[in-house]
Amino acid sequence: MEIQPPAICVSICEENLNSFEQAILNARPHANVIELRLDCLNPLQIGSDFRKLDPLFVDSPIPIVVTYRPAEQGGRRALDAKTRLLFWLFNRPSEQTFLDMEFDIARNSHAFDYGRKPDWNRVICSHHDLVGMPNDLEQLYSGMARTPAQILKIAVQADDAIDCVPIFRLLERARADGRQMIAIAMGEAGLATRILGPSRGAFLTYAALDAKSVNAPGQPTVDELHNLYRIQKINRQTQVTGLVGMPVTHSVSPEMHNAAFDSSGVNAVYLPFPVRDIASFMRRMVHPRTREIDLNILGLSVTAPHKGGVMSHLDRIDLAATEIGAVNTIVVEEDELVGYNTDAFAFIKTVSQQIGDLQGARCAVIGAGGSAAAVVWALKRAGAEVTVLARDEKRAAAFAKRFNVNRQLLSESRPGDFEVVINTTPLGTSGPLEDQTPATAEQLRGARVVCDLVYNPLETRFLREAHAAGCETIGGLPMLVRQAVEQFELWTGVDAPEDLMRQVAVMAIKSRSEK
Repeated sequence: MEIQPPAICVSICEENLNSFEQAILNARPHANVIELRLDCLNPLQIGSDFRKLDPLFVDSPIPIVVTYRPAEQGGRRALDAKTRLLFWLFNRPSEQTFLDMEFDIARNSHAFDYGRKPDWNRVICSHHDLVGMPNDLEQLYSGMARTPAQILKIAVQADDAIDCVPIFRLLERARADGRQMIAIAMGEAGLATRILGPSRGAFLTYAALDAKSVNAPGQPTVDELHNLYRIQKINRQTQVTGLVGMPVTHSVSPEMHNAAFDSSGVNAVYLPFPVRDIASFMRRMVHPRTREIDLNILGLSVTAPHKGGVMSHLDRIDLAATEIGAVNTIVVEEDELVGYNTDAFAFIKTVSQQIGDLQGARCAVIGAGGSAAAVVWALKRAGAEVTVLARDEKRAAAFAKRFNVNRQLLSESRPGDFEVVINTTPLGTSGPLEDQTPATAEQLRGARVVCDLVYNPLETRFLREAHAAGCETIGGLPMLVRQAVEQFELWTGVDAPEDLMRQVAVMAIKSRSEK
């Protein structure tokens, strides 16, 4: 029984046989391959008699990968080399299974001369490094390639999206060498290798049956691979977009953009790219003139902390983004990178729709960061009178001077004295900041409209305080969706399905709040 691409391997890691059997039944409708992590089994269940496992292998309708991994490579048990070698010598119930042997076992293939020889065409020679990215990755590959195993697997920990570069290179090398390869960067920063790997020749990619079953860092669920990233539709021609920042995994942008691509018939995918070193990322992964791998990048969204820092790595920048001093959208145009800011237009369109003409309106902007810059720029363009309210006097002074607006210390101000109050800080965001607000109902009383750029949760504490003060409110979701719509249209030249993107964003936010 052979494995057909794009192969999604659901990894099963259970402590007892009954749970193992049930998990296999649950996984079969969703997987092309099932990995049985036998190192997860409680030794009291089977002792040394692995014949009890025969029912797990025999007559399986889909291929099985058997793994017996030691703790130092991410396994659940302390298993020395001798124990693992004896296991592979005497416990292979079916010739149809694929055997995942660690490199230290596979490179001693002569040991199998004294026992039952495996079909090396079905052996996966694997190495796992849960600490980081080895400096000798290419040498490691060369050593593994000298074993008789036809399939090689290297999984290493990624701390930055740039760590995906050597993994994609391994896939290219293996394809040139005529070897089957599984290459994975583990962790949130390595998700691109799991999603794009099969379209770049990876033998398979791994998934968990559900969020509770994840047993490797950064491992997506089957539902995410199928329904969020649509992995079956990804090929070499698929254009790649994504969100660059740190952190990025909280964002609902993948849900919005992937649904929009699917609805519009655009062959593209949107991925999160956790990036610490923006200079290396832009040079090695993105810029057409310097990139080391070609991921067919169409464009990128940019979020904190890189909206300002990314600007020096672009060839051209739209006038609005230049004046704001922040880029949140990058478009790849032939061999150039062009920067835009869609936040400002999304904000002003949202607010104007609800309250009308802003000419002469007295507006208070809470915060002095990149988001505040986009809001202040947009308000000034609309003719509003702007005052920035910030906690740091020095930062507020520099910000106010730059945009030629008034400033007040937040602690000494009364936001309710303004017609429109906008929160651009992260206070109120789901998580540790969720119960915080930059202003209370008492401080907001008197304001006509209160806006919050925070979109998760849908109703922040700041908005609840505003309701209590009798103010009209505008949440962050409409602005989030509109800036995404602008991005989609800049990348594709196609009208964005705005209603769908809004519906998907709401569902994603509610789903996360329920977990």
